[in-house]
Amino acid sequence: MNVSVSRKASLGMVAGTAAFAIALTGCGGSSSPEGSSSADGDTTGGEPVTLTVATFNDFGYTDALLQEYMDANPNVTVVQNIAATSNDARTNYFAKLGAGGLADVEAIEVDWLPEVMQYADLVEDLSSADVEGRWLDWKTEAATDPDGRLIGYGTDIGPEAICYDAAKFEAAGLPTDPAEVASLLEGDWAHYFEVGEQYQAGGGGAWFESANATYQGMINQVAAAYEDPDTGEIIATDNAEVKDLFMQVTEAAGDLSAHLPQWSDDWFAGLAQSEFATLLCPGWMLGVVQGAAPDTTTWNVADVFPGGGGNWGGSYLTVPSSGENLEEAKKLAAWLTAPEQQLKALAAAGTFPSQTDALADLDAINAAFASGDSPTKAEYFNTDSLGDIFSSRADAVSVAPFKGEFYFQVNDIIQNALTRVEDGSQDATTSWDQAVAEISALG
Repeated sequence: MNVSVSRKASLGMVAGTAAFAIALTGCGGSSSPEGSSSADGDTTGGEPVTLTVATFNDFGYTDALLQEYMDANPNVTVVQNIAATSNDARTNYFAKLGAGGLADVEAIEVDWLPEVMQYADLVEDLSSADVEGRWLDWKTEAATDPDGRLIGYGTDIGPEAICYDAAKFEAAGLPTDPAEVASLLEGDWAHYFEVGEQYQAGGGGAWFESANATYQGMINQVAAAYEDPDTGEIIATDNAEVKDLFMQVTEAAGDLSAHLPQWSDDWFAGLAQSEFATLLCPGWMLGVVQGAAPDTTTWNVADVFPGGGGNWGGSYLTVPSSGENLEEAKKLAAWLTAPEQQLKALAAAGTFPSQTDALADLDAINAAFASGDSPTKAEYFNTDSLGDIFSSRADAVSVAPFKGEFYFQVNDIIQNALTRVEDGSQDATTSWDQAVAEISALG
């Protein structure tokens, strides 16, 4: 895929000012094999190299994990820069891609992967026999451009379960055993909201945290929500299913939501103070919950998701071609996404692996959830079956939504529309109409 010179030159300005700065301090070169997943041995020719890795939220790349790589490569120093949100990382990525100034290894989120694909020749081709077949087929295919170039190494996937506060369930007269909760919640989204009404009838408060997060779980089950897979044309405003889900969740949110927009300061505070009873939980959310509410002891996970299965999120590591340490960066990216490291990241953050070797070993996945800092993920969520649960949730995923180059922008507009309803600044119809106008202006 070719990008015109003028498009490349203007790319650094299209996303606006970066939300955070990423320092590039690397120097030197490398003759390491492209795609090698081994961390053994110095391949820098004795030259000191500093590699920067830019992530967001919590990828599970602990100091200990990065130190392991540096111990095996003594001339390499690895520095991680973590953005607070995917939105912040996206702004920085597109402000600097092609213009220079990105980290040696840059994480990207699946919802803006289609945008990155428009500029595939500005990132390195990571395809290699060394990593062929490492990931789930659909994970690799999504990051492969029309010319067969692999532009990102897969990190995690986001099969969704339901996290719930067992103490709140008990106080409201609902079952608390994970298997019983799974049976209770089995059904569609309307049933999930009906159980929320039962919870409140038993004296409970907010059922879920926000319309924003709940809508995301709903829209992730729609095969072609915003764009036509054949033409790329934006269809969001004409797709009755999108509007129906918007109206369904805003109506439910009136009584059932804690009105805490996800990732806001109020949301983190609400999570810490147990202000809602249920939470849509892809694997990576486990680390977020534990980090925000370390002293809570009553969160559990049920092997169920409204409407069947759903995948929320999942990321990739890319190597921008403007970097100064391309071969060393590829080597680090390959090592970080190897099955062994994915299990370590799983233990640290709950990020569920996309690598076939890791997924094939259910005992190893359960062990990873039960390892790491105390309390471990298994201890914190009061179950020794997290591996079984999320493997089951991964098997339940039946839809891989089409996400074209406008997906992120359209979804962001709708999320903002949901926020306006949640904060009371607009009613649902007025906010939807504004979203339609904004989406229409995209092209």
